[in-house]
Amino acid sequence: MIRALGVLEAGTWVGEPADRVELDHDDRHRRRMAMTGEGGCEFLLDLPKAVALRSGDALELEDGRLVEVVSAPEALVEIAADDMGHLVQIAWHLGNRHLPTQLLGDRLRIRRDHVIEEMVEKLGGGIMPVSAPFDPEGGAYGHGAVHGHDHGSDDCHDHDHHPHGSHDHV
Repeated sequence: MIRALGVLEAGTWVGEPADRVELDHDDRHRRRMAMTGEGGCEFLLDLPKAVALRSGDALELEDGRLVEVVSAPEALVEIAADDMGHLVQIAWHLGNRHLPTQLLGDRLRIRRDHVIEEMVEKLGGGIMPVSAPFDPEGGAYGHGAVHGHDHGSDDCHDHDHHPHGSHDHV
């Protein structure tokens, strides 16, 4: 099976891709995984370390062909609030629970979770279910939407959780 050994970030490559793969948020953060493009191209993603792929990136196959990455729509909710201060308060509660959250300026986007949706509503936020690509913030330590950053092992990540939410990263 042909392998994809590299990633070209969106905007850095030109031309027509040989194929496209549509991936959800979880599948866009992999090191090694068998994939099949929409046009039938079968290949093995085989990177030296896990990379967070974004829509528009290209996977470079051994033979030089490119496979474009497209973000798949997912079951999400958009959260709105009466004003920015209220939205920031809701964002704080989501961050306090370490929930991947996409920041959209005047609203937030998270994965569907009835418990969290109920919490947001109790905080006075508005909930609207949507089907859209999910591209949450990468975070201060590079998780999520940050290219080429390795923060621990590929398969597991262990944080030392301390009181008051501080993390020691040495």
